[in-house]
Amino acid sequence: MSRPGRRGCCALLHLREDNARFVLLFIVMGIYMLAGAGIFMLLEAENETTERKHYQDAVDTFLSQYPEVNRSRLQTLLDLHGRAETAGIVGDKRPRWDFPGAFYFVGTVVSTIGFGMTTPQTVPGKVVLIFYGFFGCAGAILFFNLFLERIITFLAYILRAIHERELKRKGLMNDSRDSKDRRSSQISEDENLDSWKPSVYWVMLILLLGAGIVACCASAMYYPVEDWSYFEAMYFCFVTFATIGFGDYVVSQKANYVNVHFYRLGNFIFIVIGCCCIYSLFNVTSIVIKQFLNWLLRRLNCQCQVRKPTRTRRNAITPGHLHRGTKPPPVTVADPDGDSDSEYRRNSGEMISMRDFLQANKISLAMMQKQLWETSQRGGNSSSGFQGGVGPLAILNRKLGQDEI
Repeated sequence: MSRPGRRGCCALLHLREDNARFVLLFIVMGIYMLAGAGIFMLLEAENETTERKHYQDAVDTFLSQYPEVNRSRLQTLLDLHGRAETAGIVGDKRPRWDFPGAFYFVGTVVSTIGFGMTTPQTVPGKVVLIFYGFFGCAGAILFFNLFLERIITFLAYILRAIHERELKRKGLMNDSRDSKDRRSSQISEDENLDSWKPSVYWVMLILLLGAGIVACCASAMYYPVEDWSYFEAMYFCFVTFATIGFGDYVVSQKANYVNVHFYRLGNFIFIVIGCCCIYSLFNVTSIVIKQFLNWLLRRLNCQCQVRKPTRTRRNAITPGHLHRGTKPPPVTVADPDGDSDSEYRRNSGEMISMRDFLQANKISLAMMQKQLWETSQRGGNSSSGFQGGVGPLAILNRKLGQDEI
C-alpha cells in the first residue's frame, strides 16, 4: 500500500500508464540483455580462447613440418577455403543453387530464419532479394498471424467446452434434455458462458506442450539423418523455430540422403509447424510479460496519469466523430462532379476536405475509418492494455479477454 503524501515516479515524470509500461519494458530488457551478455561471456570466452590456441598450434605445427611454405600465402589459402566451405562449394555437400537448394533459401528468407549458409553473391541477386524479401516477410508475418488467430480460437473453443462440462458436473448448468427446461435456462447459461474467458496461462501451457511435441518429433527425424546428438537436434529446432537461425547447424546440406524427397518434405512441414507454434507461444508469453510489468508498476507505486479526452479542432483528415467519441456516421458517396465546393477546392489547391477524401477512396477508406474508430474506442476503454487494435497482441487480447488486465 502506498504511503500517504508519497507521489509515484510516473506522476513526477507526467507519464501515462502505457508510456510508463514502455519505459519499464525498455529498462527490464536492457537489464536482461546485460545479464545475458555477462552469462554468455563467462560460459563461452574460455572456450573461444582454447579453440583459437588449438587452431594457431595446428598452423604452427604444419609450418614447422613444411618450412618452405610461405605463412602469408597459407593464410590466404585458409581464408579462401573458409569462404568456400561456407558457400558450400567444397566438401561433400549438395549444390546450393539447384531448385531444391533455392527453394530452401527462399524459405529461410520469408520466414526470417536466415541461416546464412546460402546468400546471393551477384549484384542482381542481391537487388532482387531486397524486394523479394520485403513482400515475402510481410506475407509470412500475415500467415503467422492468421495461424495464431485460428489456433487461439481452436484452443478457446476446447477450453470453453471443458469449462461447460465442468459446470454441468458441478450442477451449475442445466443438462436436461427437456426442451422447456432448456429454453427457460438457456439465456442465463449463455450469459454465464459468454462472460467466461479462457486463462492465458492454460493457453500458454498448451502451446508450450505443442511446440515441445513438434520439436521432439522433428529431433527424432533429424539426429539419425544428420549424425547429430539428440540434444544438438533439439538445439537446432529451437534456433530454427524461433527464427533465430545462427547457421551453426543446418539440415539438408549433405550431397546424398536416403529417401531425400521424403526427408525434405518432412523438414519443410516441421519447420512451418514449428515456426507457427513458437510464434504463437511467443505472443502469448508477451501477455504474461505485460502482466508482470503491470505488477511492477503497482509495486513501484507508479501513479500514472489518466488519459483525458482533449478537445481538438476538426481538420481535413481527422473525422469529427473521433473527437466526440460517437459512432461514425454512415458514409454516403455523392457524385464528385456535382459538388461545386469540391470542384472549387480541387481547382484552388486548397487542402481536400474529409468528404472529398472519402468520396475519392469510397469503400476502402470507409472501412479504414470504421476500424480506426473501433481501435480508438478499445484504446480509450482499456486503461492498462496495449493500445494497438491490430496484430497478434490485439488478436490475443480479444480472444483471451485480456483487454481488462
